[in-house]
Amino acid sequence: MRAVMSSFKSGLTSTKFWKVASVWLICLFYLLFQGGKTSFMLFAMVSILAAYLVIGGFSGVKRIKGTRTLSLEGDRGHLQAGDQVQVKLVLNLPQMIPLPYIVVRELLRRHNGQSWAFEDSVIPLSQGKASLSYQTPPLERGKYVFSSTECISRDIFGLMENKGEFQTDGKFHILPRTVFIPYWQLYSKNSRLAGPEMATSLSRREATQINGVRDYVYGDRISRIHWNATAKTGTWKSKEFEHESLPKTMLVLDAHAMNYKHSEQFELAVSTVTSLLQYGARERISMGLCTLGKNFRSFAPAENYLERQQMIHHMVDIHNDGFGKHRERLEANKQCFPSGSFFILISPMKDDQALSIMNWVKGRQMIPYHIQIGVPGHATETRSRTATFRRSELLSERGVKGTYVSSLQDLPAAMGGRRHV
Repeated sequence: MRAVMSSFKSGLTSTKFWKVASVWLICLFYLLFQGGKTSFMLFAMVSILAAYLVIGGFSGVKRIKGTRTLSLEGDRGHLQAGDQVQVKLVLNLPQMIPLPYIVVRELLRRHNGQSWAFEDSVIPLSQGKASLSYQTPPLERGKYVFSSTECISRDIFGLMENKGEFQTDGKFHILPRTVFIPYWQLYSKNSRLAGPEMATSLSRREATQINGVRDYVYGDRISRIHWNATAKTGTWKSKEFEHESLPKTMLVLDAHAMNYKHSEQFELAVSTVTSLLQYGARERISMGLCTLGKNFRSFAPAENYLERQQMIHHMVDIHNDGFGKHRERLEANKQCFPSGSFFILISPMKDDQALSIMNWVKGRQMIPYHIQIGVPGHATETRSRTATFRRSELLSERGVKGTYVSSLQDLPAAMGGRRHV
C-alpha cells in the first residue's frame, strides 16, 4: 500500500502526468458540451491511453524483480586486488504490460565510501525475462556491496517514464595484493639477523623426515637437492626437513595516519603483512597479528587455518587512521606480546621513532625486527635508498635488524630469497 501511495504521489508531481490529465479533461469537456460521435470516439481513445499509462505506472517496471550472480573465483581461487568481477543480472518482468526497453542502473560501493556506477539498456524477451552481463573494472582491496538496482522504462508511446528498484544479494570482498615469499632469512638456523640472544633457539636440528619440497636457495648442499622434483619442474628444488618448533611471531602493522605520505605506501604495508601471513601458513609458523589503527586489534599467535584467515580478512578493510604514541599503546596492551617471541614491526618509521619502540620490545625480552616501508614509485625513492640504509645504521648499532621495502616485487629479495618474477 505504501508503494502504491508513493507512486501516486510521485505521479502527481510529474509534468507529463498533468499534460496527459489536461488532455483527458479537455476531451471530457468536449464530450459533455459538444456531444456527437466524434467527441465520444476521441474521449474513448484518450481514456484508453490514460488507462494504459496508469496501469503501466503501477504494474509495469515498479513490480520488477531480479537476481544477481557474481563470479568470485580468481586465478588463485579467491579475488585479490587488481582482479575483476563478472556480474550477471537476470530480471523478471511483469507480463501484463509490454515494455519496449529497460534502462538498468547499478551502483557498487566500497567500504571507504568510493562508488562505481554502471548503466545499460536491455530489451525484454517474450517470456518476461531479461538478462544483462558486465564486468567491473580492476578493484582494490576492500569490502564491496551493491546498492538497490534501479530500472527505468517508458511506455510504447514515449509519453511517461516509470522507475522501479529492487534489492538482491551482492556483497563480496577483495583481498590485498600478495607476493610469494620462498624464503625468510630470519628463520634460517645460520642467520644472524635475530641477534646473538636467539642463536641457541634458532639452531633447530633437522630430522630425517622430509616435510616437503621448496625452491633451491643459494648455499644448499648437493645432498639436499630433490632431483625428481627438479627434473619434473625444470627448476632447482631442495628437500625440506622437519625442524623443532620456532619461537612465536607477532606482526605489528603501524596504521598511524601521520607516518604515511601516500596511500600507496600504506597499501604496500598491508600487502607486506598479508604476504608474511601466507608465508607463515605455508611454513607452519605460529604467527600473530597486531594493528595499531584507530582501534587496537590483536590476534594471538596461532597455526590454525581459520585463525590465520581471520587475520587476512582483517586486512581487507583496515585504514591508516591511527593516532597517539605507539609505545604507550603497546604498553597498555603488553599482555598481547609473549616474551621470547619475534616482534616484526612493519612501518615507515626511521631511527629515533622506531628506536623507542624497539627498546620497549627488548625490555619485554622479545626479538625486534623492522621492515621499513618506502614509497612505491616515488621519483626520489630509488636515489634515496642508499641513504635510507645509512640512516638505519642507528638501529643496527642497537642490535635491531631489519630490511627495507619500496615495492611488493622486492619483498622476496628483501626477506632473503629470490626476486619475485
